[in-house]
Amino acid sequence: MRGHLTHAYLVALGSNMRHPRFGPPRAVIAAACHALERDGVTVAARSPIVDSDPLGPSRRRYANAVAVVRSALDPEAMLGRLQQVESAFGRIRRGRRWGARVLDLDLVLWSGGPWASWQLTLPHPHFRTRPFVLAPAVTVAPDWRDPMTGLSVRQLHVRLARRTAHSA
Repeated sequence: MRGHLTHAYLVALGSNMRHPRFGPPRAVIAAACHALERDGVTVAARSPIVDSDPLGPSRRRYANAVAVVRSALDPEAMLGRLQQVESAFGRIRRGRRWGARVLDLDLVLWSGGPWASWQLTLPHPHFRTRPFVLAPAVTVAPDWRDPMTGLSVRQLHVRLARRTAHSA
């Protein structure tokens, strides 16, 4: 923790499995935001939920959203908090990437610029190529700048949309 300073984070939320208590993936995302609030993280804004095709071996479509959250936690402590919420929702990390999951919470950006440690890299290394992150992010943080490229979330989204349209 860094005293009482409040940091802003862009958090990607995804779900493609029903939760026994909260229901379908869209309801899981809403419940995850409430869980973050109960854990002392302020959810300042949440994007609309979008549906997306899975990456990797999962066959189930994902419900995805992005939230702007505020907390005094530093990035590694925030990562720990997100993983606690994932665990509380039944997520078990088995080392397999991109499988079906009840809840996936990823740190995308934070107000402190770049961050690198053995367990976390910010900005998220792949967020610039993921429409299921950028499309919702542009609705809640269009002017947030990627500290590595200097481009805003809006600009990154437009670039990705153009690239995707040209390759289709």
